[in-house]
Amino acid sequence: MASADEPVRARSRRGADRYRWSARGFVAPGVFLVAVLLYLPLLWTTFLSLTDYNGLRDPEWTGIDNYTEMFSDPQFVGSMLNTLLWVAGTLIVPVGIGLGVALLTWNLKGGTWLRLPFLIPYALSGIGVGVIWSFILGSNGALDQALAAFGIADTPRWLLDSPLNTIVMIGATAWQGVGVNALLFTIGLQSIPKEPLEAARLDGATGFRLFRSILWPMLRPLTAVVVGLSIVASLKTFDIVQGMTKGGPGQSSETLALTMYKKTFVNSDYGLGSAIAVFLTVVTLIASILYLRQQLSSKHEG
Repeated sequence: MASADEPVRARSRRGADRYRWSARGFVAPGVFLVAVLLYLPLLWTTFLSLTDYNGLRDPEWTGIDNYTEMFSDPQFVGSMLNTLLWVAGTLIVPVGIGLGVALLTWNLKGGTWLRLPFLIPYALSGIGVGVIWSFILGSNGALDQALAAFGIADTPRWLLDSPLNTIVMIGATAWQGVGVNALLFTIGLQSIPKEPLEAARLDGATGFRLFRSILWPMLRPLTAVVVGLSIVASLKTFDIVQGMTKGGPGQSSETLALTMYKKTFVNSDYGLGSAIAVFLTVVTLIASILYLRQQLSSKHEG
């Protein structure tokens, strides 16, 4: 004999099914948009990376020839090394200085106004930052003229010698990015409960000991976000390099993103440019996944 609860269960299942289909209906436009704007271009780029294509005639299938050419090209190897230098530099300089600015100003009266000058450059575009620093660091530019006024005539060729040109461009990026990193770290510091800080101070923890024992462990979740964003952004560095050196002299300061751009849109070698794009995408995904897994495993162990 059928249970009296069966109609209730049936209605409950029908309600749950309607809820699931309604939820899928709300999600479907977003999924479609992501597929059209992200996944389909990625699949098309992957296909082009396996062809010989100049943007005019039909793509001609060549297999992995573009990847073989890419890894055997000294220019590509130099771009990859420059990109790694960008990753290291942007982790050390803008993130490190941003943390220092946040620590020095977060507990000060008027600290917001002290952080504001660091935050203003973030409103500029990368090309704009490149133009400003090209004026400062170019041959006989503002910096050279300022040094000459102090009797220093033999100045370095800031944008002409490698790897000095990459190093000063990392400095320009730091000038733009320190403010937003300081803002993010300040938000993290302000969210720390006062009780552990007061207890640590009563135990005599001040200065570096307070930072190491209390502040840094509590900032770790936010630090993971800041460092992850910095890694991804540095792997895709393009605009500042294009604005300051255009990858020169020669190709001495090119990054992978700039090499991809030149191969594709300057040399009209869409197949090789697509191969570099796929390689850069894979490297970015692997770096992001490995970093997030390491952070999550550290969190669970803690």
